Amino acid sequence: MRVFSATDIGQKRHMNQDFIFTSEESVGNLPNLFVVADGMGGHNAGDFASRYGVSVLVETVRKDKNFNPVKVMRNAIEAANREVFSQSRNDPSMAGMGTTMVVCTVVGGYAYIANVGDSRLYLAGSDSMTQITQDHSLIAEMVRLGELTPEEGRNHPDKNIITRAVGTNEDVKIDFFDVKLETGDQILMCSDGLSNMVEDQRIFEILKGEDTEEDKAQVLVDEANANGGRDNIAVIVVEA
Repeated sequence: MRVFSATDIGQKRHMNQDFIFTSEESVGNLPNLFVVADGMGGHNAGDFASRYGVSVLVETVRKDKNFNPVKVMRNAIEAANREVFSQSRNDPSMAGMGTTMVVCTVVGGYAYIANVGDSRLYLAGSDSMTQITQDHSLIAEMVRLGELTPEEGRNHPDKNIITRAVGTNEDVKIDFFDVKLETGDQILMCSDGLSNMVEDQRIFEILKGEDTEEDKAQVLVDEANANGGRDNIAVIVVEA
């Protein structure tokens, strides 16, 4: 397994509210763990939400006695949700804060994925790339209902309005996915600072680039910044 990761403030923001965690070694009963979180909230609340949420998630995974990866991820995200929500209620300066989370672990040739919000996980195979997660956003819902075309959704001014986040409510609804990995597959996890700035086809071209020694995560960050870098950028690439 090879892992590339990078996060960047981008070209327009004054604070990086994205946060990533990667471990190729075991974390609790999970053999590895990868997390992308994109915080939201005024002042430093979004920054706190993503960092604190991920720290609670990782610590919960470490202590969990379950071996089922879906149960472990569910327990960890629910714990992160409770703690971020509690902080937002107890500190008026952090009211309403929250964070997206996309979480992945690779176990026995399968990737197990959990998602809340509009950070994404893609699977890149030999000749195509597929978005595995579904965005929990207002515009994504409208595209799924056929009220907007994908192109209209991509350029819509309300595309950053998300419908689910960790820490914004007492309870959290989580999507789970599992995919079988083939030889040469790559997992890409990212915040919308990448997916809004770089077309999927270009992302796929970078992932499949001939230079296997380059840091693909950093190349993707650089591409997002070259295209305007309107948001923070977080990227994890896992070559399983």
